[in-house]
Amino acid sequence: MKNFSNRYMLLYSLGLAAVVALLLTLVATGLKSRQQANVRNEKMQQLLATIGVKCERDGVEPIYKQYFKQELNLAGDGNEPLTLYLYEKDGQNGYVIPTTGNGLWGKVYANVALADDLNTITGITFSHDSETPGLGAEITSDAFCKQFVGKKILDDEGTVVSVAVVKHAEPSDPHQVDAISGGTMTSNGVSAMLIDELSRYQDYITSQRKEADNE
Repeated sequence: MKNFSNRYMLLYSLGLAAVVALLLTLVATGLKSRQQANVRNEKMQQLLATIGVKCERDGVEPIYKQYFKQELNLAGDGNEPLTLYLYEKDGQNGYVIPTTGNGLWGKVYANVALADDLNTITGITFSHDSETPGLGAEITSDAFCKQFVGKKILDDEGTVVSVAVVKHAEPSDPHQVDAISGGTMTSNGVSAMLIDELSRYQDYITSQRKEADNE
C-alpha cells in the first residue's frame, strides 16, 4: 500500500473540493436561470388568469403578449415604483394592479383587473405563501374571487375606498364582499392589502379619469 504524504493528501483534498465546488456552481447557475424563467412564466400565467384567460405555463409568453400591451412603472410614494399592466380583451381596454399584503401566517397577493374606467373590478386572483388550507387559503377559490366582479374601488367623488372583506356583506353594497368562513385574520389582511395598495394609485387614477372626461 502506498504511503501518501500529508502534502499530497492536502493538495488532493483541495483539488477535489474545487472540482465539487465548480460542479455545484454550474448546477446552481443552470437551475437559477430555469427558476427565473418559471417565476416569469407563472407571473404571466397569473396575470392572464386575472382577465379570464386560462393557459398552461409552457408556451404562456405568446398568449400573454396577445393580451397585455404595456407594463407601466409609475413613480411611487416611496422607494418602490408602482407597477400597472395594460391589457386589451374582446375589444375592451383594462388595467391590472398587483398588490401585496399580510395574511395570518405570511404574505398574501392579489392581481386586480379593472375596466377602462379604473373603477369597476372585472376580475381578481389571489395567492398566498402559507395560509391555512380550508380556511384562509380559500381566498384563492373561484367562489371567493367571483364576489369581486362588478364591485367598485372608487366612491362617488372618485376617491379610492376599495372593497372590504367583511362578515355578512350587503350584496347591494359595491364596496363589500363576504369574508372567508373561519378565515377572519386572512380576510382582514386582504381588506387591508387592497385599500393600502390600491390607494397608492390614487393620483394616476384621478389623472387618467380627468383626461378621459376631457376627450
